[in-house]
Amino acid sequence: MDLIANLSLGFSVAFTPINLMYAFFGCVLGTLIGVLPGIGPVATIAMLLPATYALPPVSALIMLAGIYYGSQYGGSTTAILVNLPGESSSVVTCIDGYQMARKGRAGPALAAAGLGSFFAGSVGTLIIAAFAPPLTELAFKFGPAEYFALMVLGLIGAVVLASGSLLKAVGMIVLGLLLGLIGTDVNSGVARFSFDVPELTDGIGFVVIAMGVFGYGEIISNLSQPEHEREVFTAKVSGLFPTKQDFKDMAPAVLRGTALGSALGILPGGGALLSAFAAYTLEKKIKGRPGEVPFGQGNIRGVAAPESANNAGSQTSFIPLLTLGIPPNAVMALMVGAMTIHNIQPGPQVMTSNPELFWGLIASMWIGNAMLVILNLPLIGIWIKL
Repeated sequence: MDLIANLSLGFSVAFTPINLMYAFFGCVLGTLIGVLPGIGPVATIAMLLPATYALPPVSALIMLAGIYYGSQYGGSTTAILVNLPGESSSVVTCIDGYQMARKGRAGPALAAAGLGSFFAGSVGTLIIAAFAPPLTELAFKFGPAEYFALMVLGLIGAVVLASGSLLKAVGMIVLGLLLGLIGTDVNSGVARFSFDVPELTDGIGFVVIAMGVFGYGEIISNLSQPEHEREVFTAKVSGLFPTKQDFKDMAPAVLRGTALGSALGILPGGGALLSAFAAYTLEKKIKGRPGEVPFGQGNIRGVAAPESANNAGSQTSFIPLLTLGIPPNAVMALMVGAMTIHNIQPGPQVMTSNPELFWGLIASMWIGNAMLVILNLPLIGIWIKL
């Protein structure tokens, strides 16, 4: 009964005209940011933080949250259509989403991403509302040993994901670790492998590498062909929505991706990116039906699962922020900044001292997810034309 009373309070706050307007603005801006490769929600929220001074605290946080989970929707669009991940968590979507687009199935791929994201986002929000305190206690039990094991699992997962030579896969992982060492040491503050280049002291951005590996390689390869042989896959698009068989294939993948993303989103450093990679790895391990398209060649499960996982992960990453005041990722750290601007101390006391803010933000996530699916599905035809 407490949950119902709290949610009714939240919806009464979220359904005010000003909060609906800021939720809509955040969702639209987030989608656009997701569609534009390389920008991402971190830079956008950082730029908009000063603008939140003049806003009521609830409206400010509703808008910033809308930008965050809206970018998870938008990031899949360019990943599917042009093999450029708009968001780092959409990198995995490129693998099968782009192959679907090349076969004229960009519509079903975008619809699978949109519907999966909506379902996962709604479930993630429900989990925040119902299980935030106990789930945070579970996340607290993760110490250095567990995080080390999780990182090793991620690296093993990367080997499993790789197709072809095992030696090349291990080599690329080592190269990735070496690239990850560039930047400033967290403990000592000493610059590592920056070679006195100021731009390298912040490290090498993941999206920058992803765009270089996935996007520009594809563009250069395409431009190197004679003009009459260049690939313009959008001319072959037919049928904007998934078939009955597509729905049968993607439904269990969406459920698995949602469950995995909801769990990993709670862990600091997990969030959308780890959730998407883990969900894709899991789908590759699960035996498909006879005659199913292989992974890497346009399997709809390879789009639905990671897109569901990254949205569920982005929603549940609010749990440690709202209940402990601990930001699990860079975007949540900026949300702490937004709360501090409005003299709100993030942590367990927010739920009791400022219930309108806590439950209003949670209710706005449901409204925002509904806005995003209504915005995105009708726009599939427009994205394909673009």
